[in-house]
Amino acid sequence: MSTHLPTLRQLQYLIAVAEEGHFGRAAQRCFVTQSTLSAGIQELESILGITVIERTKRRVAVTPLGLELVARARRVLAEVEDMTVTAKASTRPLTGLLRLGAIPTIGPYVLPKVLPPLRQAYPDLRLFLREDRTARLVDQLIGGDLDAALIALPYDMPDLDHLVLADDPFWLAVPRGHPLAGEKGPVEADVLETEDLLLLEDGHCLRDHVLSACRRQPAPGRSGSFQATSLYTLVELVAGGFGTTLLPDVALQSDHIKAADVVLRPLSGGIGRQIALVWRRNSARRSEYKLLGQFLKNQLSATDVG
Repeated sequence: MSTHLPTLRQLQYLIAVAEEGHFGRAAQRCFVTQSTLSAGIQELESILGITVIERTKRRVAVTPLGLELVARARRVLAEVEDMTVTAKASTRPLTGLLRLGAIPTIGPYVLPKVLPPLRQAYPDLRLFLREDRTARLVDQLIGGDLDAALIALPYDMPDLDHLVLADDPFWLAVPRGHPLAGEKGPVEADVLETEDLLLLEDGHCLRDHVLSACRRQPAPGRSGSFQATSLYTLVELVAGGFGTTLLPDVALQSDHIKAADVVLRPLSGGIGRQIALVWRRNSARRSEYKLLGQFLKNQLSATDVG
């Protein structure tokens, strides 16, 4: 059996070609000549005994097996990067680059509160931030493109560890003049089963959490015509009298919600979600992410988030 193994440089070449779809652009990205990159790919194919890149005059395509190898190459390079950063940060945690994701119903409301004190406490930490939906963030975490992410629980994530940062109860938002607008005290959960709820579009975990809280699927009616892409749109639709919605507590202090012409009612029974920091279970930097999670948890507690 051959003792030759692919090099990290060859794996970087493979990923670059797969993502760029072009040898010239991939070479520029890797700061090498096109001939050097092409030779590296050919040597990789020779070591593996398979074709990973199909070359024609018009296009460059990765073979089906090559796509699987690209995914594995990303994980290998992520582990190597973790190892390198961990060694450098062994005496000073939370230094260097940290790629942090956040979902749209958490990021705009939490990050402005926690990033300034985080920067002050860890001035050598360089953050790369990415906002996306939960499923995509989890895929990027597992693939090594992100280090950690702020998401909402419950969410099925067998390959990730997490730390709960705060509870995030839901509030019912209704138009002025709605029968519930003038009542006092928390709204009972069974009332939600008959409400004409406006929801975020498919793919947002907040939509799933709201439906679970209401113990129902989207009911046909006026709200069936609306699937908003943001909490801001939901609030404006409620203010316009198109229905009601549930809003997370973490968003209530935002200017656009405080200024909206809606009435907010608390819900009984602790209906809501949890804000959590998640990371790869086998990451070499997992102790740092636990430290980061505890720091964020303390900050959210101090600012009364959740």
